[in-house]
Amino acid sequence: MELRTLGTQGLEVSALGLGCMGMSGVYGTAEERDEREAISTIDRAAELGITMLDTADMYGPFTNELLVGKALTGRRDQYLVATKFGFEQLADGTQRINGHPEYVHRACDASLQRLDIDVIDLYLQHRVDRSVPIEETVGAMAELVDAGKVRFLGLSEAGPATIRLAHAVHPISAVQSEYSLFARDVEEAVLPTMRELGIGFVAYSPLGRGILTAAMSADTLDASDTRRVRFPRFAEGNLDANLAIVARLADIATQKGITAAQLALAWLLHRGPDIVPIPGTKRRARLEENAGAVDIELEADDIVRLEAAVSADSVRGDRHWDMAAIDR
Repeated sequence: MELRTLGTQGLEVSALGLGCMGMSGVYGTAEERDEREAISTIDRAAELGITMLDTADMYGPFTNELLVGKALTGRRDQYLVATKFGFEQLADGTQRINGHPEYVHRACDASLQRLDIDVIDLYLQHRVDRSVPIEETVGAMAELVDAGKVRFLGLSEAGPATIRLAHAVHPISAVQSEYSLFARDVEEAVLPTMRELGIGFVAYSPLGRGILTAAMSADTLDASDTRRVRFPRFAEGNLDANLAIVARLADIATQKGITAAQLALAWLLHRGPDIVPIPGTKRRARLEENAGAVDIELEADDIVRLEAAVSADSVRGDRHWDMAAIDR
């Protein structure tokens, strides 16, 4: 597996990471959850050379970090663990975005305990708290580095101005945002900013929450699935139109003798050596399929055909149900 460097502080990770969120039932139905298969998938990642595991305290909430921690037992040195804070779980079951320094420290200690590790490799603010100056939040994150609890810092869904202010306080190694053939808004200002500053990019939902695999249909996606309920691109009236776009991706993939998922990931990997996609899966077979994207070579005319067939401008619906929480 190819290795890539995120940022200027020496964070080296596999070209493809593993998003662990879906292992805790964020998508799909309760019947589809299988902790043993999820842990086997994490085990298989190491065998394939995939080192980066991405989780967050809000996934579950909390249960995903516990699962990842269980999978790390006896093999901590094989993985780079990225986790996120920022969505505080309140007593009434709701959440709020919290970037206050005291909470940063409290959240980190709780994640370390759940993951059962001594240090977090990459610690990211999940969402920018607009009520707290980013300098204060990142200042607290820097204190975690000084204390030996965290190795590298990152931001998730942060805009250019926020990235610059944060980076001036402490080097930011990675910015994480949604990026795929279906979600290319980061190309306008976020990617140029991070490249100017020497920051790496972690692409979450590189398969558009599964739609770019071409294995999904309006009939097979359960009505109770979170994507149906919360994400506009999967809503009635949008899903069929978006699946029609994906069908064109699948045709190109078939002509190349690869899967639609592999083609979508290969496109992202070719966007630059500073980009690391983290497709999520809870099954070994899908993980192995995704890993095959690293070896796919795309020519310039392949990319032209692909981008003409799968235009982000033609995708129906916002990429997230709460775009107001995404810093721009």
